[in-house]
Amino acid sequence: MTVLPPYDGPPACRVSRQMLHGRGAMRFLTTTFTCLVLVLAATGCTSCSPQPDWGRETGKVLQTKRRQVWAVAPVLNLSGERGVDAILQADLVYQQLQQVKGLTVYPVNRVAEVYAGLRIDRVATPEQAALVCDLLQCDGLVIASVTIFDPYNPPKLGAALQVFLKPGTYHRATDIDPRELARRSTGAPVTPDATAGHSDVVQAVGMFDAANGSVRDRLRRYAAGRHDPVGPLGEKEYYVSMDRYCGFVYSELIDQLVASPKLAGR
Repeated sequence: MTVLPPYDGPPACRVSRQMLHGRGAMRFLTTTFTCLVLVLAATGCTSCSPQPDWGRETGKVLQTKRRQVWAVAPVLNLSGERGVDAILQADLVYQQLQQVKGLTVYPVNRVAEVYAGLRIDRVATPEQAALVCDLLQCDGLVIASVTIFDPYNPPKLGAALQVFLKPGTYHRATDIDPRELARRSTGAPVTPDATAGHSDVVQAVGMFDAANGSVRDRLRRYAAGRHDPVGPLGEKEYYVSMDRYCGFVYSELIDQLVASPKLAGR
């Protein structure tokens, strides 16, 4: 019979010391191991399960001689749908442009302040766009237009992106008449058809219907690296969230913009 030496510690420690001998020790170790297994099963062992592959999104690079500065204007709603928020859509364009390397982007609130100072609510001519660029000290003004807007699954979005580049020889007039600017801005807004062929305007136009297989393939490539692959919706989130679908469309249009040869010499 084993005789334990006297122990003067706390009672709880005395009990544990006795359990480490004989059958009590076996029961103690078995109970401890079982509790440990149950805890790991309940919480999950992250080191044992493989992590999901999020994929890698495709980057964009603006190939110009120097870094460009663009400003995003409020979006023109030409679709007739009341659900198009001009400021929200401009924010989505701003978010996508921020991902382009070689480009600095001013948010829509900066442009809205200049519009308010000039007493205009939109740009009607490339000359007005050059004036806004000069006041903001930027190289280009980005104006998006929404022509088709259907948020129901499968979503549809027709849109255009126009970049009005400030001419290198531009000089601001000293006698700007705000009333004349306001009168001119009440006319038809600048559209891709009206500015086609203009040397200082770069534009991209597209209609994206998620019911088409080619659009779904492009959306699948865009979604790689931009959504949780083990989430409840996965890439289907882009079909039920119009904001995310609009982000995809603007990203596709920006790909066309940055590839334009008009930007190569700037």
